[in-house]
Amino acid sequence: MSEPPPRLVAVVGATGTGKSAASLQIAQTLAARGEPAEIVNADAMQLYRGMDIGTAKLPLADRRGVPHHLLDVLEVTEDAAVARYQSEARATIDGIQGRGAHAILVGGSGLYVSSVLFDFAFPPRDPRIRAELEAELEAHGPQALYARLRAADPAASARIDARNGRRLVRALEVLAQGATTHGAALPEAPAAWRPATVLGIHDDRASLVSRLDARVEAMWAGGLLDEVEQLRDRGLESGPTASRAIGYAQALAQLTGVLSRAEAIAQTQALTRRYARRQVSWFRRYDGVQWVRSGEPVPADLTA
Repeated sequence: MSEPPPRLVAVVGATGTGKSAASLQIAQTLAARGEPAEIVNADAMQLYRGMDIGTAKLPLADRRGVPHHLLDVLEVTEDAAVARYQSEARATIDGIQGRGAHAILVGGSGLYVSSVLFDFAFPPRDPRIRAELEAELEAHGPQALYARLRAADPAASARIDARNGRRLVRALEVLAQGATTHGAALPEAPAAWRPATVLGIHDDRASLVSRLDARVEAMWAGGLLDEVEQLRDRGLESGPTASRAIGYAQALAQLTGVLSRAEAIAQTQALTRRYARRQVSWFRRYDGVQWVRSGEPVPADLTA
């Protein structure tokens, strides 16, 4: 009897629901019957070296010997571009499956997960246009760019946070190159890149909010300010993506005296709760997801 072909499994859900624990459970269940598995990160902020506490990155000692990929691959001064991630993640999965192992894609960054699972291409970039838009953002703030986007592409503006300067710049950059819309969302009926099983981890709103608020408190107690202070020496404040990460932006504001400790924590908690709501909405649109409550065992049929 021939061996089953290597599989692609995705573990998705809101931040703080236990995706890492579920992915390790899947990997170890497969390994116990002689089928190796490797994990591929799909959390945009965990791509950055040194951003550990604020991203809840799984320490090496806690990875149970399971190979992990696409962690700590960017400096904080680099831009995290989903198009680049898509090609690197797919190449990594090809390599894993080429070795005869199962690939487990794990993360809560919706567009990053979708870029791997579904077959859609990203518009090209134009450094000149981007530089002009970034200069405008610096001079006039995100509201001016948002007003332009809302007039040019109402559908995209409805999906982009009016305060997210990075995404506003990207949307306007795409439009300036002749596209009729930026899109800014998963296509309504995307084709699959290749067959995949998707496990979704969920929890009720009250339990998740309580856990997230406590996790933010623990980040500050666990040394987030010291981590951010070290990252400042490596150029964090000039990083186009990393400096805006939830928790890191607030820690920077505390270090520079813009926010008090209590204000920084409260703002991070509020933004984390909002982000979790967006994640839930994003992944609920996926068809065929096997949903399991946070902390419950992975269904046996998923690894069958």
